[in-house]
Amino acid sequence: MYAERASRLTGAVVWTNTPAGTGARPVLPDGCMDLLWTEGRLLVAGPDTRAHVPDGPPRAWAGIRFFPGTAPALLGVPAHELRDRRVELADLWPASRVGRLRDRIEAAPDAATALEDIALDRSAWAAVPDPLLRRLVECLDEGRPVAGTADELELGARQLHRRCLGAFGYGPKTLARILRLQRALALARSGLPYAETAVRAGYADQPHLAREVRELAGRPLGRLLGGSR
Repeated sequence: MYAERASRLTGAVVWTNTPAGTGARPVLPDGCMDLLWTEGRLLVAGPDTRAHVPDGPPRAWAGIRFFPGTAPALLGVPAHELRDRRVELADLWPASRVGRLRDRIEAAPDAATALEDIALDRSAWAAVPDPLLRRLVECLDEGRPVAGTADELELGARQLHRRCLGAFGYGPKTLARILRLQRALALARSGLPYAETAVRAGYADQPHLAREVRELAGRPLGRLLGGSR
């Protein structure tokens, strides 16, 4: 069973996932990066450009999902180095530090809250995320075009692409596609017909929506929604 709540860290989400069956559900691209805890391991989930299906048997997870573009400042690693990857935190930070964090989580009554506390501690002295990139996320999530948003932010195309690679792991057009996918999924889950979902999310039509869902999520929209419609 999956559950989440808003974090005390601005824009972040704290979540847990306890397997309820034998099959692992895909993790869809969302523009975010996560700090993960499972079976005594601390990992970082980099930004995805396609659906990720966890390997191995189902297991319990806890995590904190950072607002798009903010994790690299906390982790000290450019997002593009972690694109479509799950890596051990000990590969990014000194092993001794990670060992102390593991002990801290194992001793805590709630692993997800312990992860949140670690992120809050880190944010107290980490570099402040670029406010222009937060504004970029807000604009693209509203469905605004990339070129117009770049002009509004007074960023040239090359400069914007370079800054997006470090913050999100990919360029602004990919980020826009992923945010549009998440808008469409939210609309479809609310019960909106697929054709109307496509228009309101910013797709040309329903076939365009279907193609994008298959490419980014790896399966049809109806299957993602559990076959409910």
